[in-house]
Amino acid sequence: MANRTLTLTDDLVDYVQRLGVREHPALAAVREETRALPEHEMQIAPEQGAFMALLVRAIGARSILEIGTFTGYSSTAMALALPPDGTMLCCDVSDEWTAIARRTWEAAGVAPLIELRIAPATDTLATLGADGFDLAFIDADKPSYDAYYEGCVRVVRPGGLILIDNVLQGGRVVDADSESESVRAIRALNEKIAVDERVDHVLLPLADGLTVARVR
Repeated sequence: MANRTLTLTDDLVDYVQRLGVREHPALAAVREETRALPEHEMQIAPEQGAFMALLVRAIGARSILEIGTFTGYSSTAMALALPPDGTMLCCDVSDEWTAIARRTWEAAGVAPLIELRIAPATDTLATLGADGFDLAFIDADKPSYDAYYEGCVRVVRPGGLILIDNVLQGGRVVDADSESESVRAIRALNEKIAVDERVDHVLLPLADGLTVARVR
């Protein structure tokens, strides 16, 4: 028995990823391709992708909004969990990184389900109607997280989920000496969500921290 989250060694991480994740070949391929990029740490962990896909299935999601697509691991993992008539809207500002995502969607057979908009996500959010999505995933520039969160509270239906990545900032959220703009933004959002009566939530110590918020 344990009353706190286990600290994972490299061997335990390998064990979790070997036995706890059924990784689609397209996901394994994009993970390997992304590993060579200087920004490779921006990609989510396989177990996080599997958890998010499980949530998609658990709530019967048919429409997903993703803010921050990078090379496509998270979008592909979630799209694979959608029904054949499901839809996903991906928001990013990089043609270079999302070119890899587009190839990955094709390889996984989910490209017909996904619309990609290359524009600031706040601009895209402003065009969307309320309650239009079952689930949203936020994983983009941290200083804009509050704006993304507010936008998602508006466009995700009651009972839908908002997933927010990197909410532990490598542990820097509790480091008094860490005062980067990103860390300050995440601290402020974590504190806001903790008392936000519009949602039920849990902050999970999964990968770099994942908040799961259910819109009331």
